[in-house]
Amino acid sequence: MATFARDITDAEFEDQVLNANGLVLVDFWAPWCGPCKAIAPFIERVAQEFQGEISVVKLNVDANPRYSSQLGVRSIPTLMLFRQGAIVQEMTGAPDPKKLVDLLEEALNAP
Repeated sequence: MATFARDITDAEFEDQVLNANGLVLVDFWAPWCGPCKAIAPFIERVAQEFQGEISVVKLNVDANPRYSSQLGVRSIPTLMLFRQGAIVQEMTGAPDPKKLVDLLEEALNAP
């Protein structure tokens, strides 16, 4: 099965997120986090649906604490949407699927 949401590390974060052109959705998660596991299939569907328009990456906060700490991630799951390296939206906790899709569509249509 193809994976559309890519796992990244702190070493890749700057290149894959902060220096990326366009929109990048980052899922900050941990393997022990129940809500993180619950939303994982939805995040994968979002990554597939928006493929080519929005990059979707996952950062395990336990294995990669640098950027989650720098960005003030205090609870997981936390989703952050970046445009040209700047945070444009942030959601903490398991998101309402429709609200997240609406937010991503709105971000795609923003100037």
